[in-house]
Amino acid sequence: MPQKPNPAPAPPRSNLLIRAATASDLDLIRALLEGEGLPTSDLEAVRPGFLLACAGTRIAGAGALERYGEAALLRSLVVAAAWRGRGLGHRLVKSLERQARAAGVRTLVLLTQTAQEFFARLDYGVIAREQAPAAVRSSSEFRSLCPASAVCMAKSLR
Repeated sequence: MPQKPNPAPAPPRSNLLIRAATASDLDLIRALLEGEGLPTSDLEAVRPGFLLACAGTRIAGAGALERYGEAALLRSLVVAAAWRGRGLGHRLVKSLERQARAAGVRTLVLLTQTAQEFFARLDYGVIAREQAPAAVRSSSEFRSLCPASAVCMAKSLR
C-alpha cells in the first residue's frame, strides 16, 4: 500500500511576523476565513482592522478589531490548520489587545461558536448579549452574521 506523503511541517514559531493587513491581503484573508466557516460578507463595508501572522508570504493566522468608541469587537480570529496548537491564536489575541489598549479601547467583546474555552483561558468572560455595549450590538456580526447560539464574551482592558 503506498504511503501518504507527510504534509510539510509548519516553520518554527520564530519565523512568524505579526503585521497589519493591507488591502492586497483581503482575498487571502477572505479565503482563510471562509475555509473555517467564518463570516466575510461584511468585510468591504466594515473594513475591520486585521492583524496577520505571516510565515514568509503565507498567512498563518488572522484576527481583527472593529472599533465602536471605547469598545471593540474582536472578530475573525482564525489560525490555519498547519499552525494550530503552536500558540499562534494566543499571540494574535495579545497583539490585538495591545493595539486596542493603545487606541483607547476599554472593553473587547466577541462572539464565538467554537472557541469559548480558548478565550476563557485568556480571561474573557461570558456575558449576555444584552450586556455588550449598544454600539457593538449594532454591528453586523451581532445583528445578522453570527447566530443567536453564539456565546458572547467580553474582557475589560482597564
